[in-house]
Amino acid sequence: QVQLAESGGGLVQAGGSLRLSCAVSGGTFNTWSMGWFRQAPGKEREFVADINWRTGSTYYTGSVKGRFTISRDNAKNTVYLQMNSLKPEDTAVYYCTAKQFGLGSQRTSDYDYWGQGTQVTVSS
Repeated sequence: QVQLAESGGGLVQAGGSLRLSCAVSGGTFNTWSMGWFRQAPGKEREFVADINWRTGSTYYTGSVKGRFTISRDNAKNTVYLQMNSLKPEDTAVYYCTAKQFGLGSQRTSDYDYWGQGTQVTVSS
C-alpha cells in the first residue's frame, strides 16, 4: 500500500531554515498531486503547499508564499518542503499528503494518504 514518511523537522530560531522530506512508496505517482499541511496546537489542520507530480506546478498558501518551496525528486520518490525565513507562527506538526489525481486541492478531505507528521518548532 501507499506509505508516506516525513522527516527533517526540528528546532530552529526565527529567520532560520529547515528542509522537510517526504519519502513515498507503494505506488506510481506520475498522475498524483502531493501536498504539505500543518497543524499548530489548538488549531485545525491547514494547507501549506502542493505540487503536481507530473508537471511540477505548485501552489502556496499566502502566509508562506515567497518563503517556502515545494519540490519533488523523481529518482528518489521524495517530496520536499524548503522553509526559509521561518517565523514562530510556523510552529506546527507538518504532514505530507497525497491524492491520486493531479488536480490540486487545499481540502484535507480530498487527500487519500497521510504521513505521521514531523514537528517544526521556531523560537523567537
